[in-house]
Amino acid sequence: MKVDVVTIQGEKTGRQADLPQEAFGVEPNEHAVYLAVKQYLANQRQGTHKAKERGEVAGSTRKLHRQKGTGGSRKGDIKNPIFRGGGRVFGPRPRTYSLRLNKKVKRLARASALSAKAQAGEILVIEDFSFDAPRTKAYMDMLRSLELEAKKSILVTPETERELFLSSRNIPNAHVLRAGDLSVYDILNADTLVFAESALDKVKETFVNGFVSTE
Repeated sequence: MKVDVVTIQGEKTGRQADLPQEAFGVEPNEHAVYLAVKQYLANQRQGTHKAKERGEVAGSTRKLHRQKGTGGSRKGDIKNPIFRGGGRVFGPRPRTYSLRLNKKVKRLARASALSAKAQAGEILVIEDFSFDAPRTKAYMDMLRSLELEAKKSILVTPETERELFLSSRNIPNAHVLRAGDLSVYDILNADTLVFAESALDKVKETFVNGFVSTE
């Protein structure tokens, strides 16, 4: 698949970039994408929730009154869950929500997400550029030129670009990610993926090498 390469001013350079077929031209597998997004969201959960149970709240263990003959119900001690300040019944406990996926499923999910974006025409390729220093205004000018000011966009770079990251940090819905850090959730959550021209080689190296087709 060929895509026109544009400048940061939004002008065509006259060149075209070749999107790797193995990553941008596969038949999307919705279930693999679902599993990858489920894993990502589950792994974001801290799992530090905790409520005190009957044996952990402060209070005496003395029986409040005798078992029978009072006309009232059996209550046990003051830490009974039916009382205010008592222990929680089956309360949440710390746990891990992390999930594991096979590498082949992860590769298939990423290729499926990238292919869906390519089919929807939501991928741009720009020629390589960099900033000498963090410049939020310059980054905003680039988004306006590419008509991405009002959209969620991710600029995918081959390596970590500190100046570009800092330039986009204060702009809502604008993010800069290294190609190796691009997740299925990031791909689907963005309206448009903007690839630096040299980042496509990293995508091929990271996502395509070792990719196994399901056919």
